[in-house]
Amino acid sequence: MPTPPDMTAEVAPGVLDTLQHQVAVFARRAEQTRLGGVGRVANSMDRAAYLLLNRLDMEGPMGVKALAAGMGIDSSTVTRQVAPLVDTGLVKRTSHPEDGRAVVLQLSPRGKARLEEVRASRRELMALCTKGWDEEERAVFTTLLTRFNSALSEVHGSGPQVPPAS
Repeated sequence: MPTPPDMTAEVAPGVLDTLQHQVAVFARRAEQTRLGGVGRVANSMDRAAYLLLNRLDMEGPMGVKALAAGMGIDSSTVTRQVAPLVDTGLVKRTSHPEDGRAVVLQLSPRGKARLEEVRASRRELMALCTKGWDEEERAVFTTLLTRFNSALSEVHGSGPQVPPAS
């Protein structure tokens, strides 16, 4: 396999060093808070659970294979991550409307309510973290972060991005 071209030659090393460091700090902070909101442990949610619930909310009921493909992960991972969501009543398994033998995963009313609690708490956190920013700065940051996540996904071949929460 050929070695990819050195893309760092076009950018000052200091900028890339600062960028990689800031991404690492962001990842640590995001994991520490689980982006659960300000001082609200009750409104934190595991990243995998949030992404699964969000995908089901945005796209509707679907099978494990479709969910896995849409998230760029394998079916066994989705099955393992969905099990506790089913056990806690946030997701329900139902028969496929066209093929009664197949099973689809669907966000339950309880799951929808829980997801909305977490989204509201995260919106509050984002508002607090960007206090003093104007709407244009928030929009530019969102655009650049979305672009960065898409590029990261492409580099790692992990498939489509989860659509942003509404």
